[in-house]
Amino acid sequence: MAYDNTCKYLAEQYPEAYVNWLLPDTTQNIQVLKTELSGEPIRADSLSLLQTANQILQIEFQTSPESEPPMPFRMLDYSVRLKRQYNLDVEQVIVFLRETNSEKVFLEQYQDRTTIHNYRVIRLWEQDPEPFLTNPGLLPLATLARSNSPRNLLQQVAEQVARIEPVQQRRNILTCADILAGLRFEKNLISQLFREEIMEESVTYQDILQKGVQRGLQQGLQQGLQQGLQQGLQQGREEGLKQQALGLVIRQLSRRLGTLEPSVQQRIEMLSVVQLELLAEALLDFTTTEDLLNWLEESQ
Repeated sequence: MAYDNTCKYLAEQYPEAYVNWLLPDTTQNIQVLKTELSGEPIRADSLSLLQTANQILQIEFQTSPESEPPMPFRMLDYSVRLKRQYNLDVEQVIVFLRETNSEKVFLEQYQDRTTIHNYRVIRLWEQDPEPFLTNPGLLPLATLARSNSPRNLLQQVAEQVARIEPVQQRRNILTCADILAGLRFEKNLISQLFREEIMEESVTYQDILQKGVQRGLQQGLQQGLQQGLQQGLQQGREEGLKQQALGLVIRQLSRRLGTLEPSVQQRIEMLSVVQLELLAEALLDFTTTEDLLNWLEESQ
């Protein structure tokens, strides 16, 4: 669920990038619609209304072709509901994230005795990574694109993320790329390329690291310069990791649940880096502050 929600977040934050990718030359006056459709509990992942083209683009992100009801029927159901609700043409695209040989990822049509309904399917592992590498909103998807050398591709993604100048945007894209890369790569490799290399290029991280070095130098006067430097570097690195994770989690929670009470924020600040990473994934399913409080109780 975290993977689907990550893609939904990206599509909502960068709607022009996704519309331009899937419907070229129709990126004006885009409005992101609510994802709940009449007759819940069925929910669509991301909907974008193209006002100038008088059309709705529905993007359905899936990690697995298995679904109940089956995906072809769901797409028919979504299309009928959207046409009834908005009275517009509907362009539907399923984006499969995880590579599989299942025949279901090649289905692009629902058919029964009286009905035929068509939609588009994109298997991300077949896509050229270049268009994704040049757009921040699509950049996390590049981790799952076609490549003869996946490790080199992940390295390219890391380098592109490092070039994003706004610190907040870089952190958000980094987190999304980290999550999606988990569908393809070992966690150790992701951490090596994303957690260290990119953060070391961050102005904020360099500032935190420098403070750690200064603390180490002060300790070195008493414990020996070499030992103090090593401790300072380690403290700076650990502090940098925690501050980056903390900042992102607080912003995501505030956007999802509204302004947090000071007491709640203090509890979050007491979490470890590992707990903050777990919370960054868990919060995608939160709908109320009570969900957050329950998670904090369980984790502490």
